[in-house]
Amino acid sequence: MALVTTVEVCDANPQLIVNGELRALQPVFQIYGRCPVFCGPIVTLKVFEDNVLIREFLEEKGHGRVLVVDGGGSLRCAILGGNPVVQAQNNGWAGIVVNGCVRDVDEINGCDIGVRALHSHPMKANKKGIGEKHVPITIAGTRICDGEWLYADTDGILISKTELSV
Repeated sequence: MALVTTVEVCDANPQLIVNGELRALQPVFQIYGRCPVFCGPIVTLKVFEDNVLIREFLEEKGHGRVLVVDGGGSLRCAILGGNPVVQAQNNGWAGIVVNGCVRDVDEINGCDIGVRALHSHPMKANKKGIGEKHVPITIAGTRICDGEWLYADTDGILISKTELSV
């Protein structure tokens, strides 16, 4: 995806947009990390102000996948911090998209991974381990399912039912 932009993907696939197989997330996310362009198959997670399951996923080998977390849009604490992002980078995750907040922004911005989040927040999350893995989620106006593909660059984030090429 390094040479193919989200704009090119949209322009080359108008029928996929019409039939809903290619969707754009609403532009609500800020860009973190040193890789503003990333793509990969999606792993979904739904949590609320709790980061235990996020950490568990990022301890696994990423194999170029993208973790998409529905954090309920909470702006009351950060559910992703620097240490798990470093681990994700080292374990081969392509990126992380969080419908919530991050912290340790300077550390995250030093990592070779793509991260998107609503905002930063200094308070840490709960550690109860409550959430749902591999379930359909809806963030930024778009339903996202485990196994779909995410394409992100500085123009935005696209979700596709299948892997795309231009």
